[in-house]
Amino acid sequence: MGLVEELLVQPTITGILLVMVFFLIVHFLFSDASSQEENKEPPGPKPLPILGNLLQLNLKRPYLTLHEMSKKYGSIFTVYLGPKKVVVLAGYQTVKQALVNYADEFGNRDIIPVFFDFSKGYGILFSNGENWKEMRRFSLTSLRDFGMGKKMSEEKIIEETHYLREVIEEFQGNPFDTSQPLNYATSNVISAIVYGSRFQYSDLQFKEMVNRVNENIRVLGSPSIQIYNMFPWLGCWLRNWKLMMKNMEQNKKHIKELLDKLEETLNLEETRGLIDSFLIRKKKAEKAGDKDTLFNEQNLIMTVSNLFSAGTDTTSTTLRWCLLLMAKYPQVQDRVHEEIDRVTGGRQPVVEDRKNMPYTDAVIHETQRLANIVPMSLPHTTSCDVKFQGFIIKKGTCVFPLLTSVLRDESQWESPQSFNPAHFLDEQGRFVKKDAFMPFSAGRRSCLGESLARMELFLFFTYLMQHFHFTPPPGVSEDELELTSAVGLTLNPSPHKLCAVSRASHTHS
Repeated sequence: MGLVEELLVQPTITGILLVMVFFLIVHFLFSDASSQEENKEPPGPKPLPILGNLLQLNLKRPYLTLHEMSKKYGSIFTVYLGPKKVVVLAGYQTVKQALVNYADEFGNRDIIPVFFDFSKGYGILFSNGENWKEMRRFSLTSLRDFGMGKKMSEEKIIEETHYLREVIEEFQGNPFDTSQPLNYATSNVISAIVYGSRFQYSDLQFKEMVNRVNENIRVLGSPSIQIYNMFPWLGCWLRNWKLMMKNMEQNKKHIKELLDKLEETLNLEETRGLIDSFLIRKKKAEKAGDKDTLFNEQNLIMTVSNLFSAGTDTTSTTLRWCLLLMAKYPQVQDRVHEEIDRVTGGRQPVVEDRKNMPYTDAVIHETQRLANIVPMSLPHTTSCDVKFQGFIIKKGTCVFPLLTSVLRDESQWESPQSFNPAHFLDEQGRFVKKDAFMPFSAGRRSCLGESLARMELFLFFTYLMQHFHFTPPPGVSEDELELTSAVGLTLNPSPHKLCAVSRASHTHS
């Protein structure tokens, strides 16, 4: 007979106490185990005091180190960037589950020091709560009103393709850097929607503004700025931080000058662009005596700055990758030329042609997948304590949805590391959508200009392909064209030049 049974058969005070102690111990052990289970945080490498896991990261390309770590620690793990705890989400299933199925819990933006320096909590990209909701809602509505994803923006983009072609033709087939012409073209599309007009490529203020935005996006990915985000007190000693602040102030000043001009010529009956719509809302709030309105000057300057930066860099960077890949893989370029010539017969390509150009569409999608230009997305933060995949992630924890691990997920892509347009084609050569194609992120914080960007990529790419054959510079072989990305917040191709040889005989327009 066991101890407990014996004590129960011959009840004594001692026996009863022993039984109670026995049950308390059992309860304590099991409840402690379950509470440990309930408070289980994602695993990760052991951090050092103050430095965290800093010494284990490649600060020029942290997304590569984090992707490697996911193979050891799983699809959800913890790292410390200096003293700051970060939860990394890796792989298609985990990232999608967090951003889509737990959209509210993972939907806030983590406003790291450098982003706060820029925005002070205004605008769309680096704000939360009511401010973010109102500015995003307004921007989406305005972008749609001014033609995003519709015929109106298609016409603006088509008009810009002609200006871009003229600039490229001036190089007469000689090697040139693709970055500035493509940056100016994509900037002008967003400018036409936001300001109501485009700029001349020769406009010095416009060129300086675009160049400052690009410089800031490059510097944002530098090791010194990442160190600054971990230890903000270092700011005043960092050259890159001072450069970014100077660029930001100059761009804000330039935006303010443009806003003042638009305000002077504002017509309440006829809105020219998103800024006019904002100014009208601002005046109505002022007239009604609403001192707490979110339609204030800080939000206007920051929203315009956000749209201009996001609308310029990501699209032009993707187009640069498209042209570089065409020069590197001439057999792919030949198939694209053949399909475009067959479908258009030499007339201007239009969005409607996309459904008849499955191969070209697959090439654009595969470029976006392989170029992987926003590898870590922008950081999120949890809006409450979240129980996710058996782990507890506390409210206010910084979260990196590792988009590179989605776009290179071996369970989703046949050859994740190589350029393979067949990823988006079925056996009959028809275009196939892929769930793990997530370059615009997903959920509440997905790119609000996605439909505009998709339209731009298709129209610019097909028009350039229709008119030019892209090759490496003389003396450089296709194999020598580098596919390593430069360091930056977004991943641009490494500096290079291409030749754009006219295909005049193939086109009639």
